[in-house]
Amino acid sequence: MKNPTLSRRFFTLGALASTSALAACGNGVGGRGSQTIDARVRATLDEMYRSYPNTVQLAQKANGMLVMPLVTEAGLGLGGAYGRGALLVDDITVDYYSVLKGTGGLQIGAQQYAHVLFFMTEEALLGFRRSPGWAAGADLEYVISDRGDSVEAATTTALAPVLAAVFGRAGLRVGATLEGTKYTRIIP
Repeated sequence: MKNPTLSRRFFTLGALASTSALAACGNGVGGRGSQTIDARVRATLDEMYRSYPNTVQLAQKANGMLVMPLVTEAGLGLGGAYGRGALLVDDITVDYYSVLKGTGGLQIGAQQYAHVLFFMTEEALLGFRRSPGWAAGADLEYVISDRGDSVEAATTTALAPVLAAVFGRAGLRVGATLEGTKYTRIIP
């Protein structure tokens, strides 16, 4: 019979090792500071608006947007994801964040993608900003899937306090989901 405590420890240590390796591999942002993150955030927004014009209206209605220009995700049994980005309020950067995710299960491959969280209510934005480490859950509503499909109607009728756009996926790993992803404020 397996010891559940050892299994959990093994999973936790493996996930931490995977995400640490991802953080060390330099996902394009690295330690070059806030100017690099800001430039990548602007380029990501420009690409999203160009590829998915319906997101312009979402951005105008949102109380804030968390933009993660490049998230690198990899797994072989155990896996993880890492990236850095910025929180924009009224189109001004107010904070910088890292994203970290650990996964386990039947998986193999690597991918990179961008994502934007739209905080549609002031309460959702304040809850995110006040949290020492906010975790994305199943309550997110996706307006763009990882396959690049735009959900046209959802962008104007969505009632969820936080909407997510996952796009620009490249790599050989199936699926990009934000469930179980943790966001933490950083100083670049």
